[in-house]
Amino acid sequence: MKTIYNSIREEVVKHSKVRNSVLGNVNEWKRSHYIILSEIIKDELSDAEELKGGKKFEIGNTISHVTLQRFFENDYQDKTHSDLRFLKTLDKICIFLGHKDLNDYILSVRHKKPNQLETGDLSLLTRLVYDYCARAFEFYKQFPNHNTEVFKDLVFNDSPFLERVSQFSKELCDKDFQLVTKNNRSNYEVFDIHVVTDEPDKKILESQEFWNLLFKTGGTGEEHFVNQLSTQIYFFKKIDNTWKIWDNYNPDAGMLNRKIETVS
Repeated sequence: MKTIYNSIREEVVKHSKVRNSVLGNVNEWKRSHYIILSEIIKDELSDAEELKGGKKFEIGNTISHVTLQRFFENDYQDKTHSDLRFLKTLDKICIFLGHKDLNDYILSVRHKKPNQLETGDLSLLTRLVYDYCARAFEFYKQFPNHNTEVFKDLVFNDSPFLERVSQFSKELCDKDFQLVTKNNRSNYEVFDIHVVTDEPDKKILESQEFWNLLFKTGGTGEEHFVNQLSTQIYFFKKIDNTWKIWDNYNPDAGMLNRKIETVS
């Protein structure tokens, strides 16, 4: 499956400044080519409107050739990268590509690629993935109120997925976590949904999701960040002629809980 990383890499190669440089005539880039690419990106970012003002000091306006070579040569197909430096690099590359940031690029990809799944059940399940993520975001907004009822029409009550969601979220609510939404500080995007398994009573869908969440604790105001771009897999079952989510593989599930335990 083409991940967002592969999409970004392809867009960089097709960029007019890259295509019309010596890089456009080379099939396999080496260290010297990434040095050239670094200079091309630096020149473009120096005039970028998005980097005028505070953002330039926040993320910088250069990307080293070493970082670029690592990004182009590493396989990110099944990996999750929540490192803030990595996300800042993606922000700068996306600005080079003509977008405001990574989030804006993801939005454009999502709108460029209409849902290609078949009609009927698969279209319904795709909608359920989008609806679940929207519902999860609303669920976080209610913290420290722990209201798992919001998932009732999307997730089976006796499912392992709901049990895990309830467990992890309850721990955060007990610690008086609150989601910061002012100035769009917390946001998310879902894109690249495709079918993995298609059976009459069981279907598996895979999605790419970007979650950028800021929580603070009510008592101390201490801040906790969730910043992740990951592949998630949704397992659907059809019970009593009704499709709902039965389970989900999320490599970052409980990440915030584990961080808190480590600090404690």
